[in-house]
Amino acid sequence: MLIRYSSDSKGKPVKKAVIYTKEEHNIPLEKIDTDALYIVKHLKDCGYDSYIVGGAVRDLIVGKTPKDFDIVTEATPSRIKKLFRNSRIIGKRFRLVHVIYGTKIFEVSTFRSICDGSVGNAFGTMDEDVQRRDFSLNALYYDPLKEQVIDYVNGVEDIRKKVIRPVIPMERIFTEDPVRMLRAVKYSATTGCRLPHALKSKIRKSAHLLSPISPSRLTEELLKIINSGHAYDIISAAIDADIFMYLQPSACALIYASRDFEKKYMMHLKDLDKLVQSQPESRLGKRLTYLVYDFISSLTDWQKEVSTKSAAGELYTKTWNQCRHFVLPMNPQRTELEYAIKNTLTQLGVGVRISKKSR
Repeated sequence: MLIRYSSDSKGKPVKKAVIYTKEEHNIPLEKIDTDALYIVKHLKDCGYDSYIVGGAVRDLIVGKTPKDFDIVTEATPSRIKKLFRNSRIIGKRFRLVHVIYGTKIFEVSTFRSICDGSVGNAFGTMDEDVQRRDFSLNALYYDPLKEQVIDYVNGVEDIRKKVIRPVIPMERIFTEDPVRMLRAVKYSATTGCRLPHALKSKIRKSAHLLSPISPSRLTEELLKIINSGHAYDIISAAIDADIFMYLQPSACALIYASRDFEKKYMMHLKDLDKLVQSQPESRLGKRLTYLVYDFISSLTDWQKEVSTKSAAGELYTKTWNQCRHFVLPMNPQRTELEYAIKNTLTQLGVGVRISKKSR
């Protein structure tokens, strides 16, 4: 094990991080996406320190193949854009660069400063950047050229102990960004790492901070859950932590009110996970069907509606209005929610038309 040093105000060396060598972290280089490897190498060749960071490093340490590879560097967004023609700068406040290779998108960010806490947009150093990472299991930096993992926060040991530990002080982590509560629950459900009692208690006490979060941010997080293949585990954990009521209040209210609805809803989440795992290219509308089916089926006696030949168009319009309210604050693409509603009504025997183009 190696040690990474920095200098204090008097120029004396100070231990900052431990460095795990290839023999210690056992990450096989062949699991690194070749395009991600090229991005890191090109940045380094141009004189900019750069690393693979976050969830990809966590997954590599436990032997999984990451779905995404995020990269962090000392190069600014404008400089990254000049170095990669196949890239675009995104974000207004928190600027990042997406480097695109075919269907793959690699998120490249610049080291951030802590001068404005953990949510500011000023650029900084790697020593500062690590202090903005939410939890220790996501605060590891991997250099694929030297094949070294740089660990400032004892993240490797936390991964091995299967525990989620905040990097940002507990009194600030959720007030500065309440969405971190959802991420903590998600990481716990998907990695098998436990939430310590103090952290879980803090999440329950801070859950109300999710209320003013914008629908666009909540939609982004909810879509990640729907597309994760672990929706059942994540939503079960979110219900247990008292935060699901701020993500899907209508569904949560029905779950609390009816044991029968809860049983059916959770069963359909398991079916959703099977779909995502067996059909990774399936459209979002098909996945949303599993979230709205039980609500729509409870709206009326559909057998009676079908037997009395109620107008399918009128039934669809009424269902759309109620279903749109049911999924709030999530705001998925309209065509995908329409597909989910029509798909559900078709399963219930209502003769609505689903165009071939949207199937």
